[in-house]
This record gives sequence, structure tokens and C-alpha cells, in this order.
Amino acid sequence: MPAVDNTLFSRRRAERFAQLLDEANGARRHHVRSRVDGQLAPLVAVGQRLSVDPPAVEVDQDFRTGLRAMLLATAEREGLGSTPAAVSEPAATTTRGRLLPAATARRARARGAILVGIAAGAIAVSGISAASENAVPGDALYGMKRSTERAQLALASSDISRGQLFLDFARTRLGEAAKLRGDRIGYSAVLDDMDADTRQGVRLLTSAAVQRAEPGSLDTLNAFVASQRRAVRGLLDGSTRVDRERTQRSLLLLDDIRERSDGLRAAIACGLPAPTASDALGPAPSTCPGAR
Repeated sequence: MPAVDNTLFSRRRAERFAQLLDEANGARRHHVRSRVDGQLAPLVAVGQRLSVDPPAVEVDQDFRTGLRAMLLATAEREGLGSTPAAVSEPAATTTRGRLLPAATARRARARGAILVGIAAGAIAVSGISAASENAVPGDALYGMKRSTERAQLALASSDISRGQLFLDFARTRLGEAAKLRGDRIGYSAVLDDMDADTRQGVRLLTSAAVQRAEPGSLDTLNAFVASQRRAVRGLLDGSTRVDRERTQRSLLLLDDIRERSDGLRAAIACGLPAPTASDALGPAPSTCPGAR
């Protein structure tokens, strides 16, 4: 896939983001749906939530100054706030000439929408992230915490970045589980979410390692498994029988991930072709010739 399609702020996605923002604010809906709508939906949802219930937070003055400088630099680089030469000149008599100013205006408007989204998102994250950081399921800010995570995924530029984010979210779910011990339903549910985030991250990182025939992503996985396993084992201390049984399932998952990582590393080292079989943890490696 071309690099421009992997960038959230490519022209096509920027223009589509501007359309979705308009639609969210009551504008006429476009009949044609885009394949990136699902990726942009979390950002639009965050924008709607912020407009309906803006956070009452104080933004650090240094952050304001830095954000303003960033936006001004971006505006200057993108040509926002200046009149394009094509617009200032008399309109051409050809169809192409008549359409050029409108197209230029749409591009400028789309870029402006992106800048507004960046500013709103940055300001929101600076205040809300601190407020919702310690939220657990059932807290008022927990939904915002998860929405922020989805927005981070939408902003990620590669599968490796998304995989690492999912592992970060799994660590976050682990912290939430530690606060919910004794709440059988809540504890089990948050561990389910933790394991789901773990599998998502593992699948993305193992796939990247196989596609590139490079074990770097597997190093990330092994480091995650080592630290996460120690932390998950800590949940066993003083837990109830039901909680211990549920925790053991998460430990078994981590063991399976380490085994998968080691198998893929060996397959890459001996030059095996990319596996065609896969499961919830990503590609399933074949055994190297001569291996016991």
C-alpha cells in the first residue's frame, strides 16, 4: 500500500475527516461511504463529546505556548491563512479554471479541520488524560479513557505502532484489574479486555515480524511477556479462588505468546517462507528442517 494511504493526515483522509465533522454537526450526509470511516469515527466521536460536554480543566501555560507555536508552524507550512495565487487571479474561462478555486478552498478547509481536530484533541488529552488515567470500569470518566485509546489507535501510522499500543492498553487493563480484585464480575471482565488487547497486539507484531523477516517486533513481545507475567502473577497474592482461576488463564496466554514468539524467531532464522496458517496470535510457524 502506498505510504500516503498509511498516513492519517493524507489529503484523502483529511478531506473525509472534514466531511464527517460536518455530518456530525448536522450537515447533509454524503451518500458514498469511505473505507477509512471506521478509523476516523473515534476521532469524530471524541470531537462530538468534547463539544457537548467540554472538560473543565486548566491547561498548563507552557503547553498552550507550545501548541500555539506548533499550529502556527503547521499553518505556515500548509499555506493556511494566505490566499493561493490561483484564487487571487481572475477566474479562467475553462471548466478546469472555474473548478480550481473551489478545489483549493476544499483542501484548505480540510486542512483547517485537521488543525482544529489536532488542537481540540491535544487540549483534551492534556486535561482529560490526567483526570481519567486512574478510572476503572464503572467510573464516570472510564468511557472517555477508552475513547482516548481508540483515538490513539486511529492516529497510529503503522501496524507495529498499533501493536505496541495494544500492549500498552493491556498493561493499563492490568492496573485496572489490580483495583478490582474481589469484584468477581468486574475483575474477570477487565482481564477479558486485557487478554483481548494482548492478542490484538501480538497478532499485529508477529505479522509484522514475519512480513519483514525481522525479529525486532518479537523482541518487543518478549519484553512485554516478561514484565506482564511478573505483574499478572502479583494478582494471585491474597486473591479468591475464583480470581486465581481467572488469573491463571491470563498467565497461560502469556506462556503461549512466548512459545509463539520463539517459534517464529527460529523460523525467521532458518529462512522459512512466511507461514500461511494463522490463529488469534498471528502466523503459526513451521518447524525448521532438522529441528528436534
